[in-house]
Amino acid sequence: MVGIELEKAVSVMLENIHEITDAEEVNLLEANGRVIAEGFYAPISNPPFDRSPLDGYALKAYDTKGAGRDNPIKLKVIDEVFAGEFSNKVLKNGEAIRIMTGAKMPEGADCVVRQENTNEDMEEVEIYKELSAHDNYIFKGEDIVKGDLLIKKGEVLNYVHQGIIASMGKSSVKVIRKIKAALFVTGDEVSSPGKDLSDGKIYDSNLYLIYSRLVEFGITPIFAEIIEDKYEKVAERIKKVIDEVDIVITTGGVSVGKKDILHEAIPFLGADRIFWKVKLKPGTPAMFSIYRNKPILSLSGNPFAALSTFELLGRPVLSKISGNFNINTRTVTAVMDSDFNKSSKVRRFVRGLYEDGKIKLISNKHSSGMLSSMNGCNALIDIKAGTAKLSDGDDVSVILL
Repeated sequence: MVGIELEKAVSVMLENIHEITDAEEVNLLEANGRVIAEGFYAPISNPPFDRSPLDGYALKAYDTKGAGRDNPIKLKVIDEVFAGEFSNKVLKNGEAIRIMTGAKMPEGADCVVRQENTNEDMEEVEIYKELSAHDNYIFKGEDIVKGDLLIKKGEVLNYVHQGIIASMGKSSVKVIRKIKAALFVTGDEVSSPGKDLSDGKIYDSNLYLIYSRLVEFGITPIFAEIIEDKYEKVAERIKKVIDEVDIVITTGGVSVGKKDILHEAIPFLGADRIFWKVKLKPGTPAMFSIYRNKPILSLSGNPFAALSTFELLGRPVLSKISGNFNINTRTVTAVMDSDFNKSSKVRRFVRGLYEDGKIKLISNKHSSGMLSSMNGCNALIDIKAGTAKLSDGDDVSVILL
């Protein structure tokens, strides 16, 4: 396929890839952002016993009938229990047990009176308020009942999930293993940062852009290299690493120039090219291939083009492979807060700043080779093909970054 719509490209890619289901057990403290591999069912009830929600006295509601400031009821205090402890005494009528917040309810008690409604005596306490059964009383399993499904399979774990799992006494959790990627930047014109810049060379930014974005998504780039513009070298490197990774991402070499060597590298490798060229700007020459059942996503070498097409094409692929729905792109409708006076013959994506339902341009630098104008941007404006201009107040579709 050559020259397809963005939605078709995404659909085709998703049809040709498979979700990773391999699982591993990780320390609960390290599980944030990971995809849980199986449903998590409560192994115990929480709380695991009836307990007091406050500091006061555990007693029988029957013994407080008619109690008030002008008519205190006196009860004998037979014990004192703190959180983490329990009383082995069975409460009888006319008795009370001093109890602290979180402590297990003594046998025979059916309510707790606040210490503020007593004289706080430790021998014979005066009760100044009438109570009903189960006033100030937390039941076993009030929060969680043993056997409850607490977290569904495929959920992306967050701090609340981690707290829930910890409350069940578990210090580890089974999650989908981390996705591994290979990232190759092609181009004889690019030089690695830290080296002297030779005449005619430019410093590479694509490796750092895409590498850092992968890490943000929880993907592990185990290979990240610049490769010279020789199709045999590119093919050889992909072939060598393919069994160790889940996806290969390349930038550069996909257009129509003499040095656009991916067109030769893919067939030389024996990979199946699924499509080339997507009807959008920038990043039109994006290519997608399959080799040994692994995806190869090849992006333009221009920095903004590489980044924008990674957002539009790479994120849906990585989302499916990892099972992490948080990685996928999210589209919202916004109102233009500035004008864009350039016509768009083809579908175009322009960088912008999205805030409170509005989006504005923060730079007039829109070239696919310009990277600095991405600074401060958090969204891409999706401009339909054939749009003459965008005006302040127009409704637009926006991809959030």
